[in-house]
Amino acid sequence: MKNAAIATLFLLTAATAGAQDIVRHKIPGSDFPIAQAVTLPPNATIHFISGQVPPIVDKAANPDSLAAYGDTKTQTVGVLKKIDEILKSMNLTMGDVVKMQVFLVGDPGKGGRADIKGFMDGYTQFFGATAQPVPQPNLPARAVMQVAGLNSPGWLVEIEVVAAKK
Repeated sequence: MKNAAIATLFLLTAATAGAQDIVRHKIPGSDFPIAQAVTLPPNATIHFISGQVPPIVDKAANPDSLAAYGDTKTQTVGVLKKIDEILKSMNLTMGDVVKMQVFLVGDPGKGGRADIKGFMDGYTQFFGATAQPVPQPNLPARAVMQVAGLNSPGWLVEIEVVAAKK
């Protein structure tokens, strides 16, 4: 009888653990489009997507120039579109992104400071209440940092993500 009770308890615990969802903890009292934290259940599969850089938007421009890749907003949108395509090829969506690291180079036109507004204008097209074509409520935990440079002098943005799915 004791062994049967232990076995039943184990099965109930395993079923409950298997049913756990990915939990996205909101920033208290904020509608900022990132999660304060994300908790993954034991049954989640984790996918690490390498850093992606912007596509060329002006093929006539010098490939080492900002003109070839556009401003921070343009580069952010281009990078996030690439990430979206990679995720789709893995049967995932932007809603499965749980962690994002963003590397921004200071924009020479902005006094050498990272263009956070330009980044956010691009980012919110994919995450948050204003995401297009529909809102994306599954917000990732995120870090944004300014770096001295990336591998091409024309790049202002590189983004890597971690996605997870039960």
